[in-house]
Amino acid sequence: MTGHATDETPMVSILIPAYNHEDFVERCLDSVLEDSYPAKEVVIIDDGSTDKTAERIAGWIARHGHEVRCEFVQRDNRGIATTLNELAARARGELLRIGASDDYFLPGSLRTLVDYLRAHPRKGAVIGDSIVIDREGRTLHASGMCDLHRADKRDYLSDLGIRRAVISRWAIGGPVTLLRRSELETVARWTEGLRIDDWDLFLRLAARDAIGFIDVRVCAYRLHGRNVSKTRHRATRILHLEESRQVAMHRLALFDEPYRTLLRAQIHYIGAKIAFLQSQYRDVVLRLACYALLRLRWRLRLPGLPARAERA
Repeated sequence: MTGHATDETPMVSILIPAYNHEDFVERCLDSVLEDSYPAKEVVIIDDGSTDKTAERIAGWIARHGHEVRCEFVQRDNRGIATTLNELAARARGELLRIGASDDYFLPGSLRTLVDYLRAHPRKGAVIGDSIVIDREGRTLHASGMCDLHRADKRDYLSDLGIRRAVISRWAIGGPVTLLRRSELETVARWTEGLRIDDWDLFLRLAARDAIGFIDVRVCAYRLHGRNVSKTRHRATRILHLEESRQVAMHRLALFDEPYRTLLRAQIHYIGAKIAFLQSQYRDVVLRLACYALLRLRWRLRLPGLPARAERA
């Protein structure tokens, strides 16, 4: 059963929103037990699945509920952001690990993430890297950040680099994050109603220089054809991009210059993607021109030495 929390092993609540992942959710839950970190609990909500996800969860808890504290809720569909907020409200831990019912955690990763936050009390969250797997669990990429998202990990070695990366090259996929509950409350939790909820949260965290990074693979991120962020459906892609553009516009005021200018540039870049999908090619050219101009303005306004940057 779950061990007692101490200063060295604070309680971690593992939050798992589950939706139509009957083929994967038991592997996700198994990975919780495979991690030897003792002070943990699982809080899982089935968000109105129409397959056998809830049955698989209930069966797993019947077999393993004596090994780790579990709270399971089954209810109607309310969306990912609402579900995450409910999970956080039900959690008992001072640290929150954000899961996904189609992915799984790697052994030892929880201790690694916890130790980082204990060593960096000014950080409200820490992220790591992932491996990327297919539907059957075969490894596709050794690094989700580098191989899938084409990120440069050097950007994540300073606060200002993380700001730049979160704004302009979103490379965070899978359950790579450990959050302090206090930090989540400070940034007002997840914005309900959003489909692409993670970028909005990370913009708010990055604006506070609250994100740290460890170059360790902490989870397996599964690509299986139904990932929300990887859809090929044109109308859905436009909807997601428009939502991202609205999020960026809403969060502009959080950033000082020159990073406010960089976020403005990203708004035009997103607009160019939308225009391309809508076959509005003149608007594509105009948006890209604005994007290039604002990126240049951002570069010209960068300080020579980022004195405020803290090594992550």
